[in-house]
Amino acid sequence: MEVGTANQILVVEDEGDVRDLVAIHLKRAGHKVTAVSSVEEARGAVAAREALAGGSKFDIFILDWMLPGASGVEFLKEIRRKGPRDLTAVLMLTAKGDSKDIVEGLDAGADDYLVKPFDSSVLLARVRALSRRLATQPEGALVAPMGTESGSAKPRFEVIRLGGLSLFPETYEVKCGDEPISLTPSEFKLLLALAKSQGRVLTRDSLISQVQGDGVSVVGRTVDTHVFGLRKKLGDCADVIETVRGVGYRVKTDLEGN
Repeated sequence: MEVGTANQILVVEDEGDVRDLVAIHLKRAGHKVTAVSSVEEARGAVAAREALAGGSKFDIFILDWMLPGASGVEFLKEIRRKGPRDLTAVLMLTAKGDSKDIVEGLDAGADDYLVKPFDSSVLLARVRALSRRLATQPEGALVAPMGTESGSAKPRFEVIRLGGLSLFPETYEVKCGDEPISLTPSEFKLLLALAKSQGRVLTRDSLISQVQGDGVSVVGRTVDTHVFGLRKKLGDCADVIETVRGVGYRVKTDLEGN
């Protein structure tokens, strides 16, 4: 068992052999696992945990796409509507490996996407990566005031400003002026990676690695799709992202308000 990596994980997989295999590897790595075969059972498992004292929750969901009744993507959207996305991680584990499927899964709110058949060591590496991200998110961060600490001029949370655009990495929030912008986890990671590059050009391959993690078979067009959707959501702040034709993307650093 690796110290500090134990999580409450819900596995939703209708193929018994795959479900048992995933659960065994996760338990051997020290995680606490609940494994079910349908979205209906998953909803019941979530409700049962939330009924426990203190409103307990699952830290990580591992979802198949093709499930009896409702699909894994439908359940994923339910998860994202229900609570703060920075306190729960979702890994899609599915045989649907076309680029359009991966884009749809990530846009629906998945943090990572792994295509079957998969290597168990890669699965565990993805779970460790999600665990590290969860470990950096302070409980209650989304409801904590973002002004200043009492008696201090320091901001409570780090703020990255690009013209009229503000990013709050600790709370996964984005604002254009005073207007909040709702982004998927993948869109936020992409925007944050560009913002932290401080004007340097990031290639599509670099962005794929930072947004989805190593080992995912995704073409550069996937990044283009994410950037297109991201620009639409940014509205008046969309011009912060600049296309470097044939190479990739960067953020403009000479915007008014920087």
